[in-house]
Amino acid sequence: MEEAKTIKEGFVGEIRGIIDKAREGAVRSVDFCRVQMYWNIGRRIFEEEQQGKARAEYGSYLIKRLAERLEPEYGSGFGSRQLHKSRQFYKVYPIVSALRTQLNWTQYKLLIAISDEFKREYYELESVNNGWNSRELERQINSGLYERLLKSNDKEAVLAVARRERIPESPQEVIKDPMMLEFLGLERKPSYYEKDIESAIIDHLAEFLLEMGKGFSFVARQRRILLEDDEFFVDLVLYNRLLRCFVIVELKTGKLTHQDLGQLQMYVNYYDRCEKLKEENPTIGILLCSSKNDTVVKMALPEDNRTIMASRYELYMPSSAQLAEEVGQVRKKLNKNERK
Repeated sequence: MEEAKTIKEGFVGEIRGIIDKAREGAVRSVDFCRVQMYWNIGRRIFEEEQQGKARAEYGSYLIKRLAERLEPEYGSGFGSRQLHKSRQFYKVYPIVSALRTQLNWTQYKLLIAISDEFKREYYELESVNNGWNSRELERQINSGLYERLLKSNDKEAVLAVARRERIPESPQEVIKDPMMLEFLGLERKPSYYEKDIESAIIDHLAEFLLEMGKGFSFVARQRRILLEDDEFFVDLVLYNRLLRCFVIVELKTGKLTHQDLGQLQMYVNYYDRCEKLKEENPTIGILLCSSKNDTVVKMALPEDNRTIMASRYELYMPSSAQLAEEVGQVRKKLNKNERK
């Protein structure tokens, strides 16, 4: 009799899964209906304004008068600003079948604000591929993710990975420089101990793995290595399923030195010789530092180096001026490559 009253936890879990999936589907359905609504509004505004002789002037007049009629009845979601965005939305995405059901109106507003079509496509694809919500998409745009990846890759390679046309083959294709670690929430101080940053990373592990790049998972922290009577501790050990290799991360709060690179190389050698399986690729080492001298890095490593990287970290999001400078550098690089 008592058994009949008992309900299996597995069964309850399945029912919860069904409910959660249905709720998520309902939210997505409502969100996409909203996207289609604004697209259709934008289409009709665009078509109507084409009938005016002075199109730009008539378009502004049309939206202003339309907002005056709609906003009192339907609310702020139909004011002049939103109607302008609806028209822009239709002009950027003129084919309704090109809209993605995984993206909501807030995400599309962020995307249509990007004038570069390749950059916009990248963020659109990555939002879908990684399940970014609006807040994460905005963070990635504000942190200059696209520009950071283009620093060490060409535009075609970055987009090919985002389009899932190819799997990354080198660490430079997935690891960013610099890395933005503002999500750690550390106060603005002149300096930090490495253990402080390491602890903050563990507390925000999901965000850190996302910032690291594609395909990363956590393996260990402060991994002890014993070499005869000498004891060493590796800060972080990760694994990348796309590159199919271990990734050693060493944290340095000061400026990078050639001794730091030598220590990291030793850890990489240990994992290659003692931990790596035959079918896995060589271990990658990343020295995450607050500042670095690229020439020192270049001279301290072999010319054919493909496994050791030095990446700078930023504890705070770049300012508008810093981001504009990053974008300018990337544009120069792209223009230089196109002229070749």
